[in-house]
Amino acid sequence: MALLDSHVLMGIVRLIFLSALFVGTIVSSESQCRNFESIISFGDSIADTGNLLGLSDRNNLPMSAFPPYGETFFHHPTGRFSDGHLIIDFIAEFLGLPYVPPYFGSKNENFEKGVNFAVASATALESSFLEERGYHCPHNISLGVQLKIFKESLPNLCGLPSDCRDMIRNALILMGEIGANDYNFPFFESRPFDEVKELVPFVISNISSAITELIGMGGRTFLVPGGFPIGCSVAYLTLYQTSNMEEYDPLTGCLKWPNKFGEYHSEQLQVELKRLRKLNPHVNIIYADYYNASLSLGQEPAKYRFINGTLSACCGVGKPYNFSFSQSCGSVGVESCNNPSKYVAWDGIHMTEAAHKLMADGLLKGPYATPPFNWSCLSSKIKNKNSLENTILFDE
Repeated sequence: MALLDSHVLMGIVRLIFLSALFVGTIVSSESQCRNFESIISFGDSIADTGNLLGLSDRNNLPMSAFPPYGETFFHHPTGRFSDGHLIIDFIAEFLGLPYVPPYFGSKNENFEKGVNFAVASATALESSFLEERGYHCPHNISLGVQLKIFKESLPNLCGLPSDCRDMIRNALILMGEIGANDYNFPFFESRPFDEVKELVPFVISNISSAITELIGMGGRTFLVPGGFPIGCSVAYLTLYQTSNMEEYDPLTGCLKWPNKFGEYHSEQLQVELKRLRKLNPHVNIIYADYYNASLSLGQEPAKYRFINGTLSACCGVGKPYNFSFSQSCGSVGVESCNNPSKYVAWDGIHMTEAAHKLMADGLLKGPYATPPFNWSCLSSKIKNKNSLENTILFDE
């Protein structure tokens, strides 16, 4: 058999290489670009669309069950810890999906397009783990418990195992935010920084284990939020206020040391997500940078038409930040501001609908998602709908 001409041989090699590259590009594109059919959510109050309310006794309802919660959009309390939409609501709108219904307390709810297990006050760690270390945990509804209930509910949610696997595969799985309460509970008891920092590896491990388990069940796309800049939280500013101005960031007025803690958690989470991506190259694990998305609102408040950055709650009472642990929003005699859209902070712990909208935009359209979402496969109907919404928003 005659030897091939070197030019012909090189041409064949080049063709094979380009073909492999082309196929690899298609596979990569398919793994990242999905026309999501539903949203499956886990987490705490940042994503709770009514689960704590559904789990609560009528004589012990959460503050989110009372006005002025929900006043901006829903015009009545829904169990959401905000004046209106949460980030998860804006994500659902963007995808052309209905708002994700809470699993707990729902009656005859249709979960075909989404289901939410996020519960306010939930932790990434088991309550027994925290209690053993002397931290009070008000509810036993950890991430592990949420995942266990999700698995037990699958026959009612989707029927046959093959159908359930398809549902999980075609869903956007929102993993939180979760972990904040694991730190809030001890910090609100004024526990030392280094003591609370020891919890971080355990929190990250539990989040990672939940993602791994869901991957095994068919999960292919995960949105995993990092921590918040808790030094900008009105609750932290109130609890840890000091006359030492060196403790504050001169640009934002936020406390430096809690923000360093938030940075540390987020950095460690990103390291773990990078490890998971290497182990699961067929899975799209997107890091949601809640830290910088939120921090940017306080750094440039005028850009977003906020009157005071993050440093005062819209709904609350007490100086200097309009917040008190003993008189929270939703309590008798506690009033809210006239225009929540001018505020970042809603009740001192949670954000306003206006802040949630800006954060959601930063995740969905950049630059606060890593890797960024690929929306090239969104239907033209959804893309046109969102283009129209954006035009109306900017025209205002």
